[in-house]
Amino acid sequence: MGLKDRLEEDRAAEGRTDSSSVTHWRRRLLEEINLEDLTRLTLAQRRVRLEKVVGHILTREGPVMSERERSVLIRRVVDEALGLGVLEPLLADETVTEIMVNGPDHVFIERGGRMQRVDAAFNGEEQLYQTIDRIVSLVNRRVDESSPMVDARLPTGERVNVIIPPLSLSGPILTIRRFPKPYPVEELVRMGSLDPATGILLAAMVRARFNIVVSGGTGSGKTTFLNALSAFVPATERIVTIEDSAELQLMQDHVVRLESRPPNIEGRGEIAIRDLVRNALRMRPDRIIVGEVRGAETIDMLQAMNTGHDGSLVTVHANSAEDAIYRLQTLATMGEGHVPYDAIRDQINNAVDAIVHLGRWPDGSRRINEIAVVSSRRREEFRLDPVMLFEALPMTANRAVEGEFRHHPLPRHVAGRIYHVGETIPAAFGVISDDRMRGGR
Repeated sequence: MGLKDRLEEDRAAEGRTDSSSVTHWRRRLLEEINLEDLTRLTLAQRRVRLEKVVGHILTREGPVMSERERSVLIRRVVDEALGLGVLEPLLADETVTEIMVNGPDHVFIERGGRMQRVDAAFNGEEQLYQTIDRIVSLVNRRVDESSPMVDARLPTGERVNVIIPPLSLSGPILTIRRFPKPYPVEELVRMGSLDPATGILLAAMVRARFNIVVSGGTGSGKTTFLNALSAFVPATERIVTIEDSAELQLMQDHVVRLESRPPNIEGRGEIAIRDLVRNALRMRPDRIIVGEVRGAETIDMLQAMNTGHDGSLVTVHANSAEDAIYRLQTLATMGEGHVPYDAIRDQINNAVDAIVHLGRWPDGSRRINEIAVVSSRRREEFRLDPVMLFEALPMTANRAVEGEFRHHPLPRHVAGRIYHVGETIPAAFGVISDDRMRGGR
């Protein structure tokens, strides 16, 4: 029997195993086991122990069923007792990148960049709330009417957001975002996210210690791309990463990973990204990588880039490269002290070297839409020079997005820095001639 046949049989067996039956046998399981004994076992050992106990109970008390139905029922009962119930098969599926639960009866997933509804459903709001409580308790949080929004992270790395009534008018809403799989730039080239010449240029920029901002919308692949860029940082350098939820998976040996901390149940103990950025400056970093700036920490990051921490990387939510530069300016004003816009423009012009903007297209594909370098100086108005643009063609009959990566010559101040460290510029780009230069850095 092939894999496809076995999966179809499993789905059929799932359909014959209703939620009330799972609830009944879960209750019988909890009556049989000693919870104190389970605390001394690893998660894998607990699952094996519980599967054996459920098997014995079904042998004694259960109805006649096929071997396939029996194994599916045992798995679902143990998932309910130990894991996240109906979500466990979705979490076990590596092709699922996001799980969205809009109430007990509406479960959606993202697979291959596309959204689809799945058959999974909870046995009412009570079971969904139990799953939510199990998740948030792992991080010493709670969710109720006084605290109806929670961000958390599963032990396996998935990011979780919960919002419940009265803020949600659709019942309890649960969103689980998968820990991003690391892809090298070569793999992203193969997937069509960028072309080989652009990959070579970006590698040269990282090795030449350019401060690079990766921008894009939600789900455009910013963290995945940031991880890919970080692979070009020399192994001899000390890297400090700062994130809300630790997702970056750097391959270098000398990496210090910092993660912010939300307030506890009493509302105390919060450690913000800004606190970590400031602390990182005391840790003798060669490079600082910030998963995302979204507030007052932006000004601290800009100051770090301006005080000898060249080669830093950061992401920001934005709709274009130009929008990213103005969004940095806005975010930098969100601190307690009032910093004039002119002073912030000065910081950005001196700190940011290049912006890589990512896009998510209707067919689910993700790619670099634009790369621009900052050519303005000090308090000049922002001036961006595009060095690569993706030009999309009309969508094909099968709704696929195709197009061409267009290259533009590099400004001389950019080319000079790349040449200075012994890197080469791909012939597809070239360099702007002297008579075309206007006020470069």
